[in-house]
Order: sequence, then structure tokens, then C-alpha cells
Amino acid sequence: MKRFMLLAPLGLVAACAMPPEGVDEAAVMRFDDAVKSMGCELVTEPHFLATELQTGLTRDQVVAMVQYKVALEQAVAMESGGHRFTSGGCADAA
Repeated sequence: MKRFMLLAPLGLVAACAMPPEGVDEAAVMRFDDAVKSMGCELVTEPHFLATELQTGLTRDQVVAMVQYKVALEQAVAMESGGHRFTSGGCADAA
């Protein structure tokens, strides 16, 4: 019972997750495509720069998108740093 009580808020956070301000559905799709083109990982500065260029998003919006994907459980933090994406075109790579 305690486990459920601890996990319940995580489900609520994911259910309430909204894309970052100024990021529409088309930009979310461009983000997913950009991440896939990087091998489903955002780790290094070149990864972030390429994602910004491919999506038209600012650095702050890209960082917010990473947080959004983590909240939706569509990305996970890697021990070595950065994030691995696990949904959409990256589901097979996960």
C-alpha cells in the first residue's frame, strides 16, 4: 500500500505534463525527429545545438522538452549524463 501511495503522485505529474510554453504539436514532432537523428540521446553540446537547429526551439525550450519527456516517462536520465529517449522512433532503440 505504501508503494502505491509513493507512486501515485508520479502518475499525476505525468498525466498533467504539458509541453513547454511556446512549443506546439508540430515542434514536439520536430523534437522527436531531431532526437532520433541523434541516436535517441541528448548528451553533448553538439547534440543540443543540432536539436535547436532542427527544431527551431531555443536552448531553454529544448531543456524544457527534455523535462517534459522525462515527466511522460518517454526519456530517462543516463548515469553518464544526458538523456536517452524511449518513445516514438526511439522505442526500438531503448
